[in-house]
Amino acid sequence: MNLLHSSLRPMVVAIQALLISTALCPPAQAAGSDGAGIVGNRHYSIPAGPLAEVLSRFAGAAGITLAFDAAQVQGLRSEGLQGQYSVQAAFGKLLAGSGYEAQPTGDNRYSLRRLPPPASETTLAPVMVTAREMPAGGLPPAYAGGQVAKGGRLGLLGNTDFMETPFNQTSYTAQIIEDQQARSLSDLLVNEPSVRQSTARTNISEDFSIRGFGVASGDVAFNGMFGLMPFYRVPVEMAERVEVLKGPSALLNGMPPSGNVGGAINIVPKRAGDEALTRLGASYLSESIFGLHADLGRRFGSGKEFGVRYNGAYRKGDTSTDRQDQSDQVHALGLDYRGERLRASLDLLYQKQKIDGTVRQFIAASSLVALPKAPDASLAYPGFGYSETTDKMISGRVEYDLTDNVSVYGGLGTRRHLMDALTGNPSLLNRAGDFISSPAWQIYRVINHSYEAGADARFATGPVGHKVAFNYSRVVQKAAIDFDTFWAARSSNLYHPVYSATPDTGGASIHLNRYNDTELNSLALADTLSVFDERLKLTFGVRHQNVQLQAYNMSTGTPAGARYDESRVTPVIGVVLQPRQQLSLYANYIEGLSPGPVAPLSGVSNPGEAFPPIRTKQFEMGAKVDWGRFATTASLFQIKRPAAFLAGGSYGVHGEQRNRGAEFNIFGEVNHQVRLLGGLTLMQGKLTRTAGGIQDGNDAVAVPRLQASIGVDWDNSLMPGLGLNARIIHTGRQYADPANQLEMPSWTRFDVGARYRLKMGDKPVTLRASIENLFDKNYWASSNEGYLYLGTPRTFLLSGTMDF
Repeated sequence: MNLLHSSLRPMVVAIQALLISTALCPPAQAAGSDGAGIVGNRHYSIPAGPLAEVLSRFAGAAGITLAFDAAQVQGLRSEGLQGQYSVQAAFGKLLAGSGYEAQPTGDNRYSLRRLPPPASETTLAPVMVTAREMPAGGLPPAYAGGQVAKGGRLGLLGNTDFMETPFNQTSYTAQIIEDQQARSLSDLLVNEPSVRQSTARTNISEDFSIRGFGVASGDVAFNGMFGLMPFYRVPVEMAERVEVLKGPSALLNGMPPSGNVGGAINIVPKRAGDEALTRLGASYLSESIFGLHADLGRRFGSGKEFGVRYNGAYRKGDTSTDRQDQSDQVHALGLDYRGERLRASLDLLYQKQKIDGTVRQFIAASSLVALPKAPDASLAYPGFGYSETTDKMISGRVEYDLTDNVSVYGGLGTRRHLMDALTGNPSLLNRAGDFISSPAWQIYRVINHSYEAGADARFATGPVGHKVAFNYSRVVQKAAIDFDTFWAARSSNLYHPVYSATPDTGGASIHLNRYNDTELNSLALADTLSVFDERLKLTFGVRHQNVQLQAYNMSTGTPAGARYDESRVTPVIGVVLQPRQQLSLYANYIEGLSPGPVAPLSGVSNPGEAFPPIRTKQFEMGAKVDWGRFATTASLFQIKRPAAFLAGGSYGVHGEQRNRGAEFNIFGEVNHQVRLLGGLTLMQGKLTRTAGGIQDGNDAVAVPRLQASIGVDWDNSLMPGLGLNARIIHTGRQYADPANQLEMPSWTRFDVGARYRLKMGDKPVTLRASIENLFDKNYWASSNEGYLYLGTPRTFLLSGTMDF
């Protein structure tokens, strides 16, 4: 039996045992979850609207289950809820004048009971249904512990509770972004066991792999739309949620411009709350980067319909990489309107980053037969160069409820990216650590336009409920480039670095040539059918996708080959079975279609060559258990995709990559003081159908057998206000080449941190301190394309915030 089956057997047995034990007895209620936290006062901000919708929002925010007959309250409205309320007081406010009252039925459950009518009226027996829908136009509430949310957006399917999702998704909150002092997306996604960074932290870009397949930073979505976030590095200061969906998601989200299939990452922007917010912060990052951050929010209008939220950050100083200086600034402005049926938003984002001494990834030379030992991670390579990137984005969105059960929406946005960089990808020559790099000056401009429109409708046909969703998406991306290499190569060594001056570009002319034009258009239709009191949900959908791609010779700007224009229909089938409310069994089959790969600009015989679109297929099954205050997910998956890599000096599609794996995730509170977040991924990536079968059966590039990320966060009850946290990140051995000659050893990183919450006068203050890579572990990492880079050295982080 092969290694994958041996590795997965314990996970399969564990899943079977979990399903059997949960089916026989309900999960135990976690300590402290007897409702004490629910009956106490909480702050609510629920706008006025149809009574059924307002009650659903309240149930989600309060963490209760509410059963009622939606037809009985049709036509009734509620004034909403603003302020501090207990559950009973909130029901009194929400149901005032409706003729109904809330009746507790035990275990944080309530039902609606019609008040006794006058003697002349006849009372009808109520019909009970469970209301568990995510609030329309709002966000799913945070799960116990506050680090992740109870659900997230599933593309055209909208916000969905994690227990009712036929996929594996994690939605990180702004709370964990702040507590872990994340500066960009890479600092947050280390919590995800199925995600690994595939570029150096101090590189120009931050790319990732999900389930062993690459995800470019340019493919991160904003409010569900592609092509709007900064092209090379995604900030998180303006993020209320970061939603990570594992696996292909073409039907759900449309096609990403760069063609990722391992998963989808979506940024949900911050919005102003009902309470005025003025939060100022300062930070320090080793070696000597100092920063400032401002988060301001206000709402206006008689019903606080209009909101303004601004987030701004500035950081500058020397990094922990030798001879590297960095500065970056982010400005994000979010405007929104929330009316009775209309919701609208406008977002503006500006980001600028400068790096002197930019780190670049290594290319393995053909002469390299084994990797040298990882040197000190503070090494600057290639030892010269700079980069400057600027991104400007504007995006608008409108949603309108035609009726209580039918909504329409539309969005559009544009982003302009400009990069000016002079650096080079060093070629690693031998085990002695010698490398060579040729300076290259690159001006790169990318202009994107993104559009989407859609509609959602809910209705029933007899005993079958329907949630029908329609979506149209369009992304237009035009890229231009000036790529010059007219300087002599520089030599250096990993263990005895030789740093050289960055070449002078004074007097050199710039000629931007067309690089590639991409147009992605798609139409999608999906229906989620629910039966047996919503215990069984079936999702069927198709997306018709069209890819138009024209590549150009980057030296002349003339077309390189014929224009590609082809369409495909990609399906999705998903099923969720809930034999008990706390247990969900799910499965899905979904395909992805993406633009074909593009050869690197250097180190290959066909630089910049673009290939036709490729199709990806995923099968997945799993189980989710909500134990009350913490939740677990166990899943098995298989993803097949045509594989692109370097072979015989040429980059191209030379076979198929098949990734099989098992995942286990956990989040929530073990008790009111201890939170857990993370899990592990067992995975086997194999190459099949390679040219001549030479590499059939080899491990796929940058697919470790084991990835684990486990974090613990503890509120110290002995010293109120003090919180401690620790995290372990492990990545198993992997290969940097399809021939499996360049093996990278496994590595483990330890992070620790602390926070202290106090008040200065009546002003809340939070102080935080963290150490990443506590033991200063040196290790190699790789991208799916086979690029090599060094892990981040030990880094100290300090920050403080005050609310005014």
